[in-house]
Amino acid sequence: DETGFVACTPAGIMELLARTGVDLKGKHVVVLGRSLIVGKPVALLALQKKAGANGTVTICHSGTSNLPAITRQADVLIAAIGKPEFVTRDMVKPGAVVIDVGINSVTQEVDAQRIFAAYPERLATFKKRGSVLVGDVHPDVARVAGALTPVPGGVGPLTIAMLMANTVRAAELRAR
Repeated sequence: DETGFVACTPAGIMELLARTGVDLKGKHVVVLGRSLIVGKPVALLALQKKAGANGTVTICHSGTSNLPAITRQADVLIAAIGKPEFVTRDMVKPGAVVIDVGINSVTQEVDAQRIFAAYPERLATFKKRGSVLVGDVHPDVARVAGALTPVPGGVGPLTIAMLMANTVRAAELRAR
């Protein structure tokens, strides 16, 4: 709809893909998560022919049978499942673009040590602060993915930018 507003996080994801030159035409996009806030809207945006996305989309969730086999088919994997470090290396096709939408706080040292065993700088951050933000994607995925958005600092700032864009658009529509 030309007069409607697009949810900010899905719009930010699409903006990120467009600005980094990731063309979804003919690509298999797997969305891991089915929420009304991120999962379903981003799946619909990735499908849109009119907007130029035109991807082939599969929507999955934590209860999907044989989930790793499906996520390994993704050219673009969008993880919005709300579970810290849920997506592991074995779930990602080599070279895939991985968008980590998750924002989870790790507050237990045992979890931080397990997750960041090979990442002393992140473990040091945890020890300094007593908590650390992590996404839905394990940091080891960076070793197999063609690209991986960081957490924090990846999708979040784009969500804010799209909120501002929607606010400006709303003001312009109201002024008419």
